[in-house]
Amino acid sequence: MTSAFKVACVQNCAGDDLDENMEQATALTRAAAEAGAALICLPEHFSLLAPSEALLLKNAFTENEHPALKHFRGLAGELKVWLLLGSLAIRLPAGRMNNRSCLLNDQGDIVARYDKLHLFDVSLKGGESYRESATVQAGDRAVVATTPWGLLGMSVCYDVRFAHLYRQLAQAGAAFLSIPAAFTRTTGEAHWHTLVRARAIETGSYVFAPAQCGVRRWGRATYGHSLIVDPWGGVLADGGDEPGFIIADVDPSRVEEARRMIPALTHDRTPPPVERR
Repeated sequence: MTSAFKVACVQNCAGDDLDENMEQATALTRAAAEAGAALICLPEHFSLLAPSEALLLKNAFTENEHPALKHFRGLAGELKVWLLLGSLAIRLPAGRMNNRSCLLNDQGDIVARYDKLHLFDVSLKGGESYRESATVQAGDRAVVATTPWGLLGMSVCYDVRFAHLYRQLAQAGAAFLSIPAAFTRTTGEAHWHTLVRARAIETGSYVFAPAQCGVRRWGRATYGHSLIVDPWGGVLADGGDEPGFIIADVDPSRVEEARRMIPALTHDRTPPPVERR
């Protein structure tokens, strides 16, 4: 059994000014570290959002050149904390990009990378539309990362709607699940809390879900409400609507307890043929 620790989720409102976004995220990360967090999680695209996917691609960097990655690697080493960089736009040689989540250890080393599997192609009411697949190359693998406290299953935002991914991560040994997000206000108000809590309940896992909040100058609104959820589905912390951070104690033994009481991860059956009548 591994020891308990404190986890924090940073909540920011990233716009299209990289330096300003990094300054805010850095200040919040420092504050979370001062509050005792050993693992600090940042949202999807915490360092840059743009008015369009095309502009986000235009302002993407290769992994080796990304200023946010370089900066936060140094910050992790300075603060001696683990950092989950929710996601960064990573330019690829073929002219597209990955939506990539990176886990840094307390030395600033990249210990795991996860490229978002499920891309956000939706058309909502009122003309609100997103086509992430127009510029983003989807990942091709699920990732479970080793931390000092147990295994972390990685995901990003829209992945939360695909329950089978989290079941796969938990059955591979993940005790914790990360869901960094920039959920739209429209879908967040309707579904965010329910989806995040469901992923925790279905797998008996802690969920760390840092999210972006606020409204950008071009009108894009993100829901906020970063969440830390326990393996029984209880909300330990909710970030509300404003920038800041949330923090909670994590006891890995509660994962074992929840999975012992309801061992659903061991009860899978091969789906039978569907009978249509």
